[in-house]
Amino acid sequence: MEKYSMLMVLGEGSFGRVLLVQHKNRCQKYALKEIRLPESVFDTEKSWNECILLAKMKHPNIVTYAESFKADGHLYIVMEYCDDGDLMQKIKLQKGKFFPEDTICLGMKYIHDQRVLHRDIKSKNVFLTQNGKVKLGDFGSAILLTSPMAYACSYVGTPYYVPPEIWENTPYNNKSDIWSLGCILYELCTLKHPFQANSWKHLILMYICKGYYSPLPSHYTYELHYLIKQMFKKNPKNRPSASTILSCAHIQGLSGPPSPLLLLKNQEHSGELNVE
Repeated sequence: MEKYSMLMVLGEGSFGRVLLVQHKNRCQKYALKEIRLPESVFDTEKSWNECILLAKMKHPNIVTYAESFKADGHLYIVMEYCDDGDLMQKIKLQKGKFFPEDTICLGMKYIHDQRVLHRDIKSKNVFLTQNGKVKLGDFGSAILLTSPMAYACSYVGTPYYVPPEIWENTPYNNKSDIWSLGCILYELCTLKHPFQANSWKHLILMYICKGYYSPLPSHYTYELHYLIKQMFKKNPKNRPSASTILSCAHIQGLSGPPSPLLLLKNQEHSGELNVE
């Protein structure tokens, strides 16, 4: 930590906290994730997993890894600082600029091509820069599959974004990330979660596991309605891949008005977002 000056706390969670720091020699700002290392060797190795995966990610729509080190019982991961916050903040504040949803999908396609499952895709993990860049971050739950046909089994994720197959305790693959991406796309259109209920039990059993959600407002194109419907297919095999989504006319901007670039600040807020 000697070469960094702490400026402020950006966020805190069960893992530890994220700090805004500045390199003392280069004067460049970074986001520094401070993770409390567990006592067991197995859990410590899991903590290092985020460093290993993030260091391999080289894509303009993925938060850039700088370095990592261990000190005083903590693991520190130094990453690119995205100076315009995260997408959830923009949705909750109902302000922002034109947001091209295809950039998230480009980042997702890249990690899926590397056999990586993110497993915690949500608007809070989509980071923005003031020069208009959109980047997928927080690989703390990510996993590297042994082969393109392999499946994962353990439960991870944020409940609002977790697909049916994980709640039903069945093996899953990268189509679980597609479901979560569908949740983000729905939020961009409506400024609320697609699946809402008065209790977690009802949310999971009556809505998520049945794929039941309120349709998009009628002014959105048929193509967008259809795309979200496909992303929320209960059977993961029937969901489109990231490559297929990128080929959609709506995502490419070929479907005509309303524009696929969603202007958040002009939409009516109809539900409180809370993804903790």
